Amino acid sequence: MSKCPKALQAFTLLELLVAMTIFAFIAVMAYAGLNTILTARLQTDQHATELAHLLMTFTWLGRDIEQLIERPIRDQYGDKQPILQGTISTLELTRAGWRNPLQQKRSSLQRVAYFIENNTLWRTYWWVLDRAQDTHPIKMDLLNDVNTLKLRYLDENFKWYEQWPPLDFTTPLDKNNVKPILQLKAIEVTLTVDGWGDIIRLFRAK
Repeated sequence: MSKCPKALQAFTLLELLVAMTIFAFIAVMAYAGLNTILTARLQTDQHATELAHLLMTFTWLGRDIEQLIERPIRDQYGDKQPILQGTISTLELTRAGWRNPLQQKRSSLQRVAYFIENNTLWRTYWWVLDRAQDTHPIKMDLLNDVNTLKLRYLDENFKWYEQWPPLDFTTPLDKNNVKPILQLKAIEVTLTVDGWGDIIRLFRAK
């Protein structure tokens, strides 16, 4: 009985098992590498999205603060409020430059406010400056996962305050027995955000 040529001989069971083992090992390595790449891509996309939201948040803050205008308002109770009211964690001011591409019948000035609620930084604004009792603010969520908002206010003498107008302003009265108006020069904004820590920005007020 003649033997089959060597080229026509089939693989043995052992050879098949070895080949399948090698193939499985390569497949596991390839999947692990692909999974690492996909995970890194997901993290990069998430990081980029968070960074974009941060940049947009500080863009809004910068535009509002740097366009501060000397226009006090009256609140819903008829009480006069200063052009800017600030505490260590809240900010409300009147700004100019409110764009009106639709040519609506409204002012180009805008009253805006910032505060933290449920770990979200909110920006609110009103359609009118002098509010009535039925005037409601329009809220816009700017940034999530915000733990704290900290504000500081720099005066013309380069002194920092945690409230504006400052309560401890002790400059002597002038020759007309009038207390001089303290000028706000800049506002320091510190946001503490999950995954980013403290982010500090300084905006010129005028």
